[in-house]
Amino acid sequence: YVFGFTLIVYLILIITCAEVTVLLVYYQLCAENHRWWWYSFFTAGSTALYVFIYSFFWFRGLEASRMLMTYLLYFGYMFLISFAMLLVTGMVGALSSLWFIRKIFGSIKVD
Repeated sequence: YVFGFTLIVYLILIITCAEVTVLLVYYQLCAENHRWWWYSFFTAGSTALYVFIYSFFWFRGLEASRMLMTYLLYFGYMFLISFAMLLVTGMVGALSSLWFIRKIFGSIKVD
C-alpha cells in the first residue's frame, strides 16, 4: 500500500507542476515575453526549493546529535534529493510548456 500511495502522490505532483507551468508560461506569452525556456524549467523546479527549505524546519524538530557530521550528512543528502527533484520537476515543466507552445502556435494558419 505504501508504494501505491507514493506513486499517486508523485503523479499528482507531476500533473500539478505541468498545469501550473503551462498556466504561468501562457501568462508570460500574453505579456509578450517570449523567453519561456528557463522560466518554465525553474517554475516547476521551484518545488525543490520548497522541499529544501522545509528540511530545515524538519531538522529543527528532530532530536539530532550536535556533531558537525550529522548536519553535513543530513543537509548534504537533502541537497542532493532537492537537486534531483529540481531536475525531474523542471524537466516536466519544460516539456509540458514545449508541448503547449507547439500546440497553440501549430494551430495558427498563415496564408
